Amino acid sequence: MRQRIVAAMSGGVDSSVAAALLREQGHEVVGVWMRLHGGADARSEFRKSCCSLDAADDARRVAAQLDIPFFILDLEREFAAGVIDPFVSSYLSGATPSPCVDCNTYVKFGALLGRARLLYGADAVATGHYARVDSVADDASAGSRRWRLLAGADPAKDQSYFLYGLRQDQLARTRFPLGGLSKPRVRSIAHHLGLATADVPESQEICFVAGGDYREALRERAGWRETPGPVVDVDGSTVGVHRGAAAYTVGQREGVGVALGERRYVASIDASRNLVQLGRREDLERREFRVDGMHFIDGRARQESFRCAVRVRHRGPLVGAIVRPTAEEESAGPGSAAPAWAVETDATVWAPAPGQAAVLYDGDEVIGGGRIAAS
Repeated sequence: MRQRIVAAMSGGVDSSVAAALLREQGHEVVGVWMRLHGGADARSEFRKSCCSLDAADDARRVAAQLDIPFFILDLEREFAAGVIDPFVSSYLSGATPSPCVDCNTYVKFGALLGRARLLYGADAVATGHYARVDSVADDASAGSRRWRLLAGADPAKDQSYFLYGLRQDQLARTRFPLGGLSKPRVRSIAHHLGLATADVPESQEICFVAGGDYREALRERAGWRETPGPVVDVDGSTVGVHRGAAAYTVGQREGVGVALGERRYVASIDASRNLVQLGRREDLERREFRVDGMHFIDGRARQESFRCAVRVRHRGPLVGAIVRPTAEEESAGPGSAAPAWAVETDATVWAPAPGQAAVLYDGDEVIGGGRIAAS
């Protein structure tokens, strides 16, 4: 059935091919490039960013080739509140953020979807994500259907990890035209169609962090300054001085500035004490960790433990696990209505970093996920 679909066009090959495929399928496609922050008003060296002026120019050229209307939509305020502010707060608290999860949840399939329906009368929003959406009969409600988020067909490009925060109403209006394709196939389609973005390289940096150093964002957005503090080894002995707790992430090895004859990794960060603790590789292996902010895609609350597979970082291995609710409250503290969840894995996972996403799968289907809590 012909639909009006807003295609989020980043200026890369993936979103360009997604828009082209929808056009070929007979849909009425509207191209939109999102202006998300002040850095979008500058050009990106080597075209590495999806949010720069050259990216907008590329998206506009492709829209012209496809003969579809093209608009620039300013979502800077929404992006700041939903992505940049949590990003900064996370690092300052000693955690490691997942900005792509927040961008998908609050901006692309939140603000953009709302604007697409209001401004353009769109039936759906499409992106170049390598993931799939389908619907099945809902066993819990006769005659209704349940929307499912599935991993992309190409394991090397699957991006379902970053999409676990989507709801049923969002999935119902989401299209992923590339979900069944591989990256080489997408490049081939782009060349076949002669798209201007056929050879544009992959985006390689956090779009709002100039030069790729997130510490610059901390300085600019929060006035962060390097404050030296103790580096403590696994036995509790002080073995060095760091540049400021927010400059490190759990699992980091390079840049710690300590040579002990045996490899050390950042094992934990105590931002309140400005302390960084190291550990050997085996010290960062875990069989159990806690998850806050658990979201289930089907919208149904769980009261009992269940089995699934869990992934603690993008493209990390899927590990069998038991997930169970606990009597504890989330890290947000007293007054939080949601319980924390415990994840117990069948095999060890390495360095589950507080703040990162733990995403739950049942085969190819994404059940949901949440953020790893500090141990």
